Amino acid sequence: MDTVNGRYFRGVLGHFPTSVVAITTADDEERPHGLIVGTFMSVSLDPPLVSFLVDSSSTTLRTIRATGRFCANSLAGNQERLSRQLAGGAGDRFKGVTWKASPLGNPVLEGIVAWVDCSVENVVEIGDHFLVVGRARHLRVESRRSPLLFFRGGYGDYLSTTHLVLDRLVGW
Repeated sequence: MDTVNGRYFRGVLGHFPTSVVAITTADDEERPHGLIVGTFMSVSLDPPLVSFLVDSSSTTLRTIRATGRFCANSLAGNQERLSRQLAGGAGDRFKGVTWKASPLGNPVLEGIVAWVDCSVENVVEIGDHFLVVGRARHLRVESRRSPLLFFRGGYGDYLSTTHLVLDRLVGW
């Protein structure tokens, strides 16, 4: 059986651009919790299901499981700083972050591209992560901004990342 080196695996997969999505929830005391994922995707149209993967050690996952709900916030190209803040492990991730409550009570972040408010349908353990599947209950496009992407270990927006990829493909 072939084994794949973890560092090499991560390096190759870094060549697949991913969207940067803030997954948010609020606990029973309405305190916001959140994390950043690059694995958000549509699963089904009927019923309307979405999913994301999260590390098994995530404290936000525990809150999502306890509340049974989350909101996926598609970050805009100018929100790299917010992404880094919400991805940080220490302190108050929401310090200085402006948000409003979604219909389900989850944080909807200011300045995002779009959001999907979900109830948890299923949580499945897969390797060192959990796959969280949610049923879309409410959703909205907030702006026409370009989304924030993660590609080759760095951030960019859709337009700058597209040009970077094209430049490398055609040798510009």
